[in-house]
Amino acid sequence: MIYEFKSRATGSVIMTKPVAEWILQIVGKAPGARGIFTVEQMPGAIAALRKAIDDERQALRAEGAGVDTRAAQAEEASKDEADAYPVSLAQRAFPFIEMLEAAHKAGKDVTWGV
Repeated sequence: MIYEFKSRATGSVIMTKPVAEWILQIVGKAPGARGIFTVEQMPGAIAALRKAIDDERQALRAEGAGVDTRAAQAEEASKDEADAYPVSLAQRAFPFIEMLEAAHKAGKDVTWGV
């Protein structure tokens, strides 16, 4: 399943089901075939996403602290291509955050499945 988030203030943002449901969980929305972010809900959703991104960055820094650089490079080299370059929450959520900010500024809701 694909989620297509729409707003009259922006273009669409399309996400795969796992990514969209991950983001919806972070902002406290139930995943489903239809939904809405009202203008009033957007600041909280944006704040929740930014906090989750900061938390992920801090966790990654903590994991990297004290790791021998050569050992880490050897481990990375042994992984297959897909695992060697994971996509962060920030990279996945940034277009959606931009959409929410623009829609909030314009006073327009963001919907999906409608």
